[in-house]
Amino acid sequence: MELISGNEAIARGAWEAGATIGVAYPGTPSTETMETFAKQPGVYAEWCPNEKVAVEVGLGACAAGRRVLSSMKHVGVNVAADPLFTAAYTGVNGGFVILAADDPGMHSSQNEQDSRFYARAAHIPMFDPADSSEALAFTKNAFEVSERFDMPCMIRSTVRVSHTKCPVELGERVEVEPKPYAKDAEKWVMMPAYAKPRRVSLDARVAAVTEYAETCEFNRIERNEGAIGVICCGATYQHVREALPQADILKLGMSWPLPPKKICEFAASVENVYVIEEGSDYLSEGVRALGVQLSEPEGTLCPDGELTPGAIAVAFGAQAPEHAEMRDDLPGRPPALCPGCPHRLVFRELSRMKAIVTGDIGCYTLGALAPLSAMDTCVDMGASISMSHGFELGLQGREHKPVVAVIGDSTFAHSGITSLLNTVYNRGAGIVCILDNRTTAMTGHQGNPVNGITLQHRESRELDLPGLVRALGVEDVAVVNPMDLKATRAALKAAAQNADELSVIIFCSPCVLLSKTHEAALVVSSDCRACGACTLIGCPAISRDEDGKAHIDANLCVGCEQCSQTCAFGCIGKAE
Repeated sequence: MELISGNEAIARGAWEAGATIGVAYPGTPSTETMETFAKQPGVYAEWCPNEKVAVEVGLGACAAGRRVLSSMKHVGVNVAADPLFTAAYTGVNGGFVILAADDPGMHSSQNEQDSRFYARAAHIPMFDPADSSEALAFTKNAFEVSERFDMPCMIRSTVRVSHTKCPVELGERVEVEPKPYAKDAEKWVMMPAYAKPRRVSLDARVAAVTEYAETCEFNRIERNEGAIGVICCGATYQHVREALPQADILKLGMSWPLPPKKICEFAASVENVYVIEEGSDYLSEGVRALGVQLSEPEGTLCPDGELTPGAIAVAFGAQAPEHAEMRDDLPGRPPALCPGCPHRLVFRELSRMKAIVTGDIGCYTLGALAPLSAMDTCVDMGASISMSHGFELGLQGREHKPVVAVIGDSTFAHSGITSLLNTVYNRGAGIVCILDNRTTAMTGHQGNPVNGITLQHRESRELDLPGLVRALGVEDVAVVNPMDLKATRAALKAAAQNADELSVIIFCSPCVLLSKTHEAALVVSSDCRACGACTLIGCPAISRDEDGKAHIDANLCVGCEQCSQTCAFGCIGKAE
C-alpha cells in the first residue's frame, strides 16, 4: 500500500497493464502522469511539441501493436481532437489510453471544459475515477477495454483526483507481447471509401461497449434509505457521499457510454432522483435523454467552479457549515513574475511603449497584471502571433501603437510556428517577441524542442530558433539578452520603427529558477528620491517604506540588477 496521487496512479496503472510507450505535452493538472510513467522500468516516454502530435505518435505506436498511454490537460484535448475523432474510426491494435485532466475552478487554466463531451462526440469510451485507487484500476481496465472493443479509451480526471494522494494497493506488471502489425488499408487509411464502412463498424462497436457498460463493475449502486437517489461520477462522488450520507447513489465509473438500463432501473427504485455534477450538464442531459424525470434540490448548486460537500449539503437544506471569516488586515498576495525573471524588463518596456500586446499561455501571462499591465489578450496556445496579425489587419488605415505578440519558447514550438508562417506567407507586419527562457517553466521546467532536453534525457538536438525563424522567411531577426535594459529597449524601438515589416526578437535568458545560485541582494542607498521607477517593474522583492522610498527584501532579492538599471539616480546597487 502506497500513498500516491491520481496522476501517479494512472501512470502506475498503465505500467502494470504492460504499456511500454508514453507520449504527452505537459499541462497542469496532468503533467506528473507522464513524468511518473517515464521513471518506470522498461518504458519509452517523450514530451511532444503538442497534444495533436502526441496522439498521432500514440496512434502509430498502438497500430504497431504496443500498449500506449497519452496524457494532456483538458484544453490539450482541443488540440488533439483532429486525430482523436478519427482514431475512433480506425480503432486500435495495441491498447491506447488517453488521459484528459479537467480543471474545474480554473486553478491553472484559461477555461473550464468537461472532457466527457469529447468522449460522447468522438464515440470513445471514458472512465471517470473518484480517487487514486480507482485511477489505477480504471487505467488497467481501460487497456483491456481498448483492445476488446477495438477503440481508444479515455480516462478523465479532475484536479482533485489528479493531485490528491490516497492509499493505493500496487500490483505487479503484466508483460504484454506486442501485437503483430498486418497491412490493412481498410482499417487504417481513412479516405472516404474506407471511412464509410469504418463508421458502420464504429456504430457496432459503440453498441457492444454500451452493453458492456451495463455490467461494468465500475458502475455500481450503493443502497441506503431510498428517499433520495443521486447519480454522479468522478470526484463529485466523494462530495456526495460526505454531504448526503442517507442517499442511495449510482456511481458511474464509466461516464461514456452511459448504461441506459442501469440508470432507468436505479431511477425507478428511489423516490426522487438527482444528478450532481461539476461544471456542466453532461450527465443531467444524458440521464434526461433516457426519459428519467430528475428532481431539483431546494437550493442552487453553482454551475461554475468546483463543488464541495458543504455546497451540496446546503443545496439539500442543511445549514451552512461554520467557518472562520478571513481577517481583513492581511496583505494581498497577488501572483507575480519571480524575482529575477528574464521576462520582466521586456514587459516593462512594452508597457512604457503603450504597445498593443497579444499574449500567450505561460507564466509570462502574469505580465498582464499591475504594475506591468502589459498584455491585452490571452486566449490559447499560439494565439499571440495569429491575433497580432489580426490586429494589424483590423487597424489598417488607422494610427495605432505598435502591435506586439509575446510567446514563450515551448509555446512557440507547440503551435506558434504555423502562426508565424501564416503571418510571413500573408506579408504581415508587427513585432513578435519569443521569450526563450530555456525551459517549459509554467508546468515545472520540462524540456522542449527549443532547449533540446527530452523527458528521459536521451541525446537530442537543440533547435536553432533564429535559423528556424529565418527559414520561415522573416528577414529582421534579432537575439537579445532581456536582462539588459538598454539592449531590450533598443531592440523594441528599432522594431517599432520598422512598422511596415515583420520583426522577430528572440529574448534569450534562462529561467531564474533553473539556477541554484543567486547573487548577493541589492541595497537601496539613502539617496533614494522616492520616484517609484524601480517599483514599476513589479518585482516582489521591491516595496516602498512609509516615506515612499524603495526597500529591497534581502530574502527575496536574487541580485539580478534589473531594478538598478531602471534607477536614473544610481541609488540601487550591491552592498559595499
